[in-house]
Amino acid sequence: MKQIMAATAITALVAFGIAACGNNARLPVETGFGPTPALPPPAQSALPTVAVAPADGWAAGERPVAAQGLSVNAFYAGLDHPRWMHVLPNGDVLVAEANKQPQAAGGLRAFAEKQVMKIAGAVTPSADRISLLRDANGDGVAEERHLLLEDLTSPFGMALVGDALYVANTDSLMRFPYVTGQTRIDAPGVKVADLPAAGTNRHWTKSLIAGEDGTLYIGVGADSDHGENGLEAEIGRAMIHAFDPGTGTLRPFATGLRNPVGMAFEPVSGVLWTAVNERDELGGDLVPDYMTSVRDGAFYGWPWVYYGTNPDPRVTPQRPDMVAKAVSPDYALGAHTASLGLSFAGGARLGPQYADGAFIGQHGSWNRVPRSGYRVIYIPFEGGKPAGDPVDVLTGFLVDDRAKGRPVGVEVARDGALLVADDVGNVIWRVARAEGEATR
Repeated sequence: MKQIMAATAITALVAFGIAACGNNARLPVETGFGPTPALPPPAQSALPTVAVAPADGWAAGERPVAAQGLSVNAFYAGLDHPRWMHVLPNGDVLVAEANKQPQAAGGLRAFAEKQVMKIAGAVTPSADRISLLRDANGDGVAEERHLLLEDLTSPFGMALVGDALYVANTDSLMRFPYVTGQTRIDAPGVKVADLPAAGTNRHWTKSLIAGEDGTLYIGVGADSDHGENGLEAEIGRAMIHAFDPGTGTLRPFATGLRNPVGMAFEPVSGVLWTAVNERDELGGDLVPDYMTSVRDGAFYGWPWVYYGTNPDPRVTPQRPDMVAKAVSPDYALGAHTASLGLSFAGGARLGPQYADGAFIGQHGSWNRVPRSGYRVIYIPFEGGKPAGDPVDVLTGFLVDDRAKGRPVGVEVARDGALLVADDVGNVIWRVARAEGEATR
């Protein structure tokens, strides 16, 4: 009976969200950008607003809209929920095709989340594989697709270190022998570390990046919104881990990050940055997702505080000591934008206006009116720090309140183009300079 009541409430809220937005072919009005965003007082409600965009996918001939001076084409279509990418030294592109594994019921909140995912077209069996895409003739379209690895467990992050390909499954870090150019791995992988996946495994993705010294950094999201299920359920979560392949040691690197997904090293400073999905249910303009530089041993606030030293009124007992030690993020990316992908422009050849900065893949909101995200943006940098307002790079994912696609991972290809994984459209898009634009 409780689930029926929850479903009714969710259906009503979804209907309200769709009706309230009207024709949304233009970009939605968004708030909460920049290093010091204006934050309204928190607003709490019994049930969150649900306004997820139903998933349609792209009709034949349709594509997103590239910014002036840029073009976009399908690098490869016909994938199965492509979420994340990794570009290999020879230009081959690895794509993790995966979704969340089925979980046991976790109460009304988990039930509500599942209904939202159904509307968004995200409840599908997980392909659990990594495909290798190859553009052998260099025309900007991959004509080869190979199944590199199969029978994984919701794979996401990938990193090549020497002759070892590391894959972050939802529950483990795996290592496979690999030689660049290889199109199939049949050798069994070796599990080198367990990763948290118990409970509802709400944030199932495990992102992965390798430092120059071979250290692996693993992003693990929280299993809740604000620790409402008890912090004992969050052991090993809401943080970035550092893994030493030589010793097999896994340790916390940075904590208090609700869901750190995209990770990249800023090319000027060499500092690790991450894109973080923040908490919900405090209003349409709270809390902004953000990107931030990450320091070893730093604490970024979750669950006690958000965006610096703003206490979350729902978290008890309050912890003034945790408020005092929280590090403020570097740059807000808008409330509920679901900013997932992060890649710096080093090597990108999209023009001087995109030469030094970060590309962000915003998957799009499910609980905000008007909707936010559903686009790829660029944040200019100077001296290793953000230095300007966001610039639209790829839009048109949201048309008439329905999602043609939803961008996730963003990666710079070997030829300098920007690759965008679209897990609703099942496409990898390629953004390049428009024909006739001068190259640098």
